[in-house]
Amino acid sequence: MSSERAATTDPAAPPPVPVSVSVSTHILDTSAGRPAAGVGVELDVRTGGTAQWSAHAASVTDADGRCKDLPVLPQGTAHARLTFAVGPYHSEGPDEEGERGGFFPEVTVVFAVAPGEHYHVPLLLNPFGYSVYRGS
Repeated sequence: MSSERAATTDPAAPPPVPVSVSVSTHILDTSAGRPAAGVGVELDVRTGGTAQWSAHAASVTDADGRCKDLPVLPQGTAHARLTFAVGPYHSEGPDEEGERGGFFPEVTVVFAVAPGEHYHVPLLLNPFGYSVYRGS
C-alpha cells in the first residue's frame, strides 16, 4: 500500500475541507450612468432541477450598487437564483420625460453552480430593459 493511499484511508486523518461556492452581484443603472443603490436582492438555492427552492439570503445594494454580505452557498447547491426588486427603485423619481416607474417589477436570474467557483452576476439595468452576465 502506498503512503498516498494510506493517508486517504487513515481514520485519524482530518476530514476533507468542504469546497465553497460564493456569489456576488452589483447593479449599474445604465440610464443614469451610476450604481443602483437601495435595491432589495434575494438569493435562493436548490440542489437540482426538480428540487424546491430554499431562501438563503437577502440583502440591499449599497451606494456602489453592490451586495457585499451574501453568504457562501450550502454544500450540494446545484442552482442559485437572484431576484432583484427593481420596481421600487424605478418608482423613486421621474425619468427625463417626467414619467415614473419602469417595465419590470423584478428581475430574476437563475444559474447553475459548481463547487469551488465564485459567481459574480452583474445586472445592467434601465427602466425598460436589463442585461446580466457572469462577471469576474
